[in-house]
Amino acid sequence: MTIFEILPKIKVQNQLICCSQPISNSTAEVTINAVKKVADLCIRSGTVKRLIYTASVSAASPLKDDGSGYKNTMDESCWTPLHIDVPYAEGFFKDYTDAKTKSEREILKIGEEKANELEVVTLACGVVGGGGRLPYPSNSVVLLLSQIADNATNYQSLRYVEELLGKLAIVHIEDVCRAHIFCAETPSINGRFFCASSYVSSAEIAKYYQKTYPQLNQKYIEELEREIKWGSKKLEDKGFAYKYSMKTILDDCLECAKGSGLI
Repeated sequence: MTIFEILPKIKVQNQLICCSQPISNSTAEVTINAVKKVADLCIRSGTVKRLIYTASVSAASPLKDDGSGYKNTMDESCWTPLHIDVPYAEGFFKDYTDAKTKSEREILKIGEEKANELEVVTLACGVVGGGGRLPYPSNSVVLLLSQIADNATNYQSLRYVEELLGKLAIVHIEDVCRAHIFCAETPSINGRFFCASSYVSSAEIAKYYQKTYPQLNQKYIEELEREIKWGSKKLEDKGFAYKYSMKTILDDCLECAKGSGLI
């Protein structure tokens, strides 16, 4: 399912889904200005009553502000401390994290200040896996397959996300689309919500793949033994139910990769 397939399925009107994606070399300031402009246009239209912003869990690191380690739980109260150096952080991923964190804070601030004019929902999605409708694997699917593909560069990117979040929050593309529809159709909803069905380590992913690909290089099984718990239930408490488990997410990533010749 794609964004173009989501829109016709929404049964209510006066909603706007904003899938903001910082591009290479863009700055946090550019991204913030963009979301502010979108929110302002929604309010000025007089017809858009809810803005659903596709955010990222990269903005929700459970790292402690003093750099002494991780919090015990990752949930919607977590915000990425941008002053802390994270291993494997370089170039695009560092800029992406900075932009997504600052822009989500800004859009939620607007939602608080303009609560009588616009409902703002941020849907912070995990690393998105599954097949989807693209004729090639998405960037996030490529990361999730980096261990099987024996691609050290992409694996370092995966490890950056793991170091940032403690573990890897992952979600199927179909659940992401369904969550957007749910947020659009729920009568009253606002604030920050996570969208991820599994919170696992890169070693767990590698061990699962190893069942199918026993030749998987052992260097990709890095046991970190972190005890951070997934504490987000806000979306489910509203009535949303995930359909896809870690197994299905990874299996669909594999099928997508096979079809495209990635592996």
